[in-house]
Amino acid sequence: MIKSIDIKNFKSIKAKYFPLRNLNVLLGLNGQGKSSFIQTLLLLRQSADSLRRGALKLNGAEIEIGTTKDALYQYCGKNESLSFDLIFDDIPNVSMKFDYTIGSDVFNLLASEKNVYGEPKNKLDFNQPLFNNKFQYLNANRIEPQSIHKKSYTNVVTLGNIGALGQYTVDYLETRGNEEVEFENLIHPNTVSSQNNQGELIRDARLINQVNLWMREISPEISISTTNVSSDLVKLEYEFDQKTYGKTNPYKPENVGFGISYSLHIVVALLKAKRGDLIIIENPESHVHPRGQAELGRLISLVAQNNVQLIIETHSDHVLNGIRIGVKENISLKDRTILFYFDKVFADVEQYSRIINIEIDEKGELSEYPKNLLEEWSNQLLKLL
Repeated sequence: MIKSIDIKNFKSIKAKYFPLRNLNVLLGLNGQGKSSFIQTLLLLRQSADSLRRGALKLNGAEIEIGTTKDALYQYCGKNESLSFDLIFDDIPNVSMKFDYTIGSDVFNLLASEKNVYGEPKNKLDFNQPLFNNKFQYLNANRIEPQSIHKKSYTNVVTLGNIGALGQYTVDYLETRGNEEVEFENLIHPNTVSSQNNQGELIRDARLINQVNLWMREISPEISISTTNVSSDLVKLEYEFDQKTYGKTNPYKPENVGFGISYSLHIVVALLKAKRGDLIIIENPESHVHPRGQAELGRLISLVAQNNVQLIIETHSDHVLNGIRIGVKENISLKDRTILFYFDKVFADVEQYSRIINIEIDEKGELSEYPKNLLEEWSNQLLKLL
């Protein structure tokens, strides 16, 4: 787990120390620096190999930043540059300072102090989830609803990943849907138990069953159905329970709406979590009804009670309130959760992101309520009075 990261001179983040926990929620208006924080982690991940050779790669499989001019804080001082300081669990501080060439697509890692064997004293631990297969990132720009999806053995089986756009979510359900959800507290309360031949009660903890149960918190009575079409393709359909008739005919995702498909990626990403995973999700609320957003917040809070680290970027009061209720219902989550509120400072000669740390207490109350955090409902309501 990443215990902290100190970022200096990256895009709009002039300087900020982030003490990270199991659940880290990024809040704030658009264009205030939330994505810059996530991009820091994606840059480090895609540079796992190049950093061994002393280069931070700005363009790669995870993210495309551009050149050093695009990445460096534009008001950076003449003798200053980009730097990251990270602390992982039980790993000494890793300090990385970079030099750069204008127009280059890499930052050059400055030489660090070495030990008696000639090795860097503070070299990165590439066995951390940020660099290995225990990583899942979901971009805000997820794939649109569609019936036919591509398969990927490498992503689904080898990496245990549904893709940054959720493009392998359906393949994951078809291939690994019969695997059991790892964490006890993620088993939905409506899970049906049955007796085996020995009279023991067996709960259906399979991923596909739990996905269906949690998806019904977003769209009542829905069922997810996947079917192999070929060695390369898999089909997704939705059905709905009909109490007096069984199930409806299958529906194409294109005919059902964005909210269900968008939330399916989120639910699968959360329920497939394993011990030690790092999960980054942008805008889990996209296209989802407020009640469903609150349920996603509750599920996020349940995942965070385990040995999993989550970074959630959201604009939704409902997701945040679902998390707050999760903390109130399980106060052990209080010390596992932190909020970061981003806004901009406009000074005479520069502008940069100001980030406020916010705690949640055992009642679900916040330690601070910055302007524009949770007041838009009231603002609009006052205009109607």
